[in-house]
Amino acid sequence: MKIAILGFGTVGSGVYDIIANGDTRMRVTAIFIRPTHPATMPEMTTDLDAILNDPTIDVIVETMGGLHPAHDYILQALQHGKHVVTANKAVVAKYLPEFTAVAAQHHVQFYFEATTGGGIPWIRNLERAARIDQIDTIEGIFNGTSNYILDQMQRAHLDFDPVLLAAKDMGYAEADPSADIDGEDVVNKLKISAALAYNMAPPRDVPTFGIRNVSKADIDFFASQRQVLRLIGKSKCHGDHYSTVVEPRLYSETALAANTFENFNLIRLHGQTIGDLQFYGQGAGKYPTANAIVQDLYDILENAPHLDRSFDQPLHFDANLNVTDYVLRADPMTFAMFNDRETEIVNDRLVIKQIPTGDMHKLMRGVLAIDADAFMAAIGDSELAAKDVLHQQDQEVIG
Repeated sequence: MKIAILGFGTVGSGVYDIIANGDTRMRVTAIFIRPTHPATMPEMTTDLDAILNDPTIDVIVETMGGLHPAHDYILQALQHGKHVVTANKAVVAKYLPEFTAVAAQHHVQFYFEATTGGGIPWIRNLERAARIDQIDTIEGIFNGTSNYILDQMQRAHLDFDPVLLAAKDMGYAEADPSADIDGEDVVNKLKISAALAYNMAPPRDVPTFGIRNVSKADIDFFASQRQVLRLIGKSKCHGDHYSTVVEPRLYSETALAANTFENFNLIRLHGQTIGDLQFYGQGAGKYPTANAIVQDLYDILENAPHLDRSFDQPLHFDANLNVTDYVLRADPMTFAMFNDRETEIVNDRLVIKQIPTGDMHKLMRGVLAIDADAFMAAIGDSELAAKDVLHQQDQEVIG
């Protein structure tokens, strides 16, 4: 099987290394680079048309990232009768149904294991569960960079900025880390996962709040309550309604999520017959992600088809499908926004009891308009009350 790689950055070069030192049935014969990139290997070319029109190339691996020109390149590859494997979560989250339909029309495969969970075989196992079961919940740590930051802030007792700098030095965070710390990376992975789980088009609505505003004082306070903060993506499906949310969430220090350290991911699905399945592993990095791409290449080589999805289930988004407790650190003048809720003060923070997720995120936008440095986190699961996890002696019920 002859392979062309589009883009030769961290992931693309990782794919090349694994193939070059692995199965002789696979060979990289072309590497597409931009005109500004020096051609340092004989396989490198700036001529995409030559790759598309080469009948000997069976598969195109897209590792360029971003929406454009990746969208056009993937479509052209599929239309030229070439299988496509990609790690590009942004383009898959937006165009998955289109890519799948075009691939079917041209009798080729479009695989994307590497988009979600790094080296964890999450997509493949989600597909396996969904082919015989009704998946109703997806939840977990989808982003290795944010997990590394939160873990180091707690276990190494560091501030946000130096940990973010260390994450950049280690290659976990990009020069612009916004997608990781603001939650957009998790949003794309959650969209892909929900689309597969529920056989629906990738959702457009995902209430999102990241970790940009978390402080060492927040982490220390949570630790004093025996709680650990993680950035979580979560989706639920109930009947013909579904929800999605990306937000910081507190877990008991004994929970699996609380003990997922460094850049590791922990992702869970719940099916009505299989129950809970959890997947743990490297969520970021050159070789874990490249490994996932090569797994997809093996599936093409060995004619192992993936789940066939039409993405046409007519589900309705409901931001308030989840109800949970939240803790808010903000200017006290913003607390009046929650006067119609049951609340209590804990160490100068406001705990809001059993508030729908959509309502909380909407109110949080108003809080941020007054206090741009405010921070919030969900507390445990919806059935856990704040008094069970935040138990300071000086609580004052104000709602």
